[in-house]
This record gives sequence, C-alpha cells and structure tokens, in this order.
Amino acid sequence: MALASLPMYDLPELHAATDAWWQGVAQALRREGVADVPDALDRRPDYRQGWLSSELLFSQTCGYPLIHALAGRVQLVATPCYAADGCDGSDYRSAVVVAADNPATDIADLRGTRCAINGTDSQSGCNTLRALIAPLAEGGRFFASVTVSGSHEASIGFVASGQADVAAIDCVTYALLARHRPAALAGTRVLCRTAAAPNLPYVTRAAADDDLLARLRGGLGRAIADPSLTAARDSLMLTGVAILPLSAYDCINDMKTAAIAAGYGEVA
Repeated sequence: MALASLPMYDLPELHAATDAWWQGVAQALRREGVADVPDALDRRPDYRQGWLSSELLFSQTCGYPLIHALAGRVQLVATPCYAADGCDGSDYRSAVVVAADNPATDIADLRGTRCAINGTDSQSGCNTLRALIAPLAEGGRFFASVTVSGSHEASIGFVASGQADVAAIDCVTYALLARHRPAALAGTRVLCRTAAAPNLPYVTRAAADDDLLARLRGGLGRAIADPSLTAARDSLMLTGVAILPLSAYDCINDMKTAAIAAGYGEVA
C-alpha cells in the first residue's frame, strides 16, 4: 500500500484542512493516472520513517534533510509556495524571535545569550541561524548555551518563558501559530529574518520513474487550480507550487559550507 503524509505544518487545528487538501490532491493524482493513491494521510508519530519507506508516494520534508540524510533516498517533486510573511514565491525565511522586552536591536546584540534550536538537522531553526551568526562568531562560539527544544513551538516557548533568549522559527510555522495559537507567541517579537531558501519540498520515493514524477506534478497543478480546494489552501496558506531543480536547494549546503569555512561549524 502506498504511503502519503504531510507532517511539516500539520497542527491539530489544521488537520481538517490538511485532510481536505490531501483528498483534493489524491483525486487529482488519480485523474492523472497515478495508481494506488492512499485515501488517508499517514500520521505516525515518527514521520521520518515514512520518508524512507519504499512505498512512499507523497510527503513533505525539510530542505536540509533533502540534501543530507535523504539525499538519494527520496526525489524532489515540487516546492510549495506560501502566503506567510517572510515568503517570496517559492522561498522562505526564518524569523529570529526574542522576548518582547529584549533590548536587542541587531543580531550582534545577542552575543553571549542563550539559544534554542528545534533540531540540528533543521534548515529553518539551525542551519540558517548558523549562517547568520557565522560572521560574528569568535573562536567558533557566539552563544553562552544552545538547547535543542524538539520543535519550533517549543523553541518559542523557551524564549517566552525565559529559558532561552533567541530562536529561529520557520516563517510559515510562525504565521500559522499567529493565526491559530496567538498565545504561543505572547511575550515574544521578531528581531530580524534570516537568508532565504526554497520552501519545504514535496517528495516521493527514490525509485519513482520520470512518468510517475510527471503525473505527481500534474496532479499538484490540478489541485492548486481547483476552486473547490480554495478554503483548504487558504487555511494552509498555500498559494501555488513551483517545479524547481534539485540544485535550487544547493544554497542550503552553501550556508553550511560558508559557516564551516568561517570557523562556525555548529550553532555554539
């Protein structure tokens, strides 16, 4: 049985919209001649297992794993476009979040403070922040401490509660939280934004042939244009899809390489 998942922005408040979007995509894929399209999304707790399944038909991952842990293990299908503040076409940025009463006016003012990251394999929460900090680091260090929170919302919670002073948050996550859980952002503000990278990619299994890729992309195009899915797309802030070459994500590795060259190999 084929597997489909959309785990990256699947807040419980958005389950109905995510399911409606998938139902529309699934119908469009069937019209494109894709076989064995699952009726329902896989919501297993460890969603990373799905990315490595030989049965994977469709999912969404982060750009950093796409070109690192998942390189050669999945194929890029398309890049979604979002209406969130910080997005520009198929690109997005992270919001650097600090406490509302933090006097910092520039990223350099955060030297010696405490940082929270959602994970070391996150483009939006770690890699892009490392790239931002690298020119300012001294002896491979900038922060007094770094804590791995496990999620963007948890990182914001660390900042709001005073357990950390700064975190980088995917701008789509930030916008969805502002819409559905504004209390989660209470007591924080956006200091600045990071450099841009392509949005979180839609992927399929590595063994997918060119014909399946074309049908998946055709189905996405149908779903994006389907007026009956407008409400679902608006709820998810989806505005379109872009067909980018895998090389469009090279900027993610460029950020990492430049930071390492500057002596700042990890957020520290």
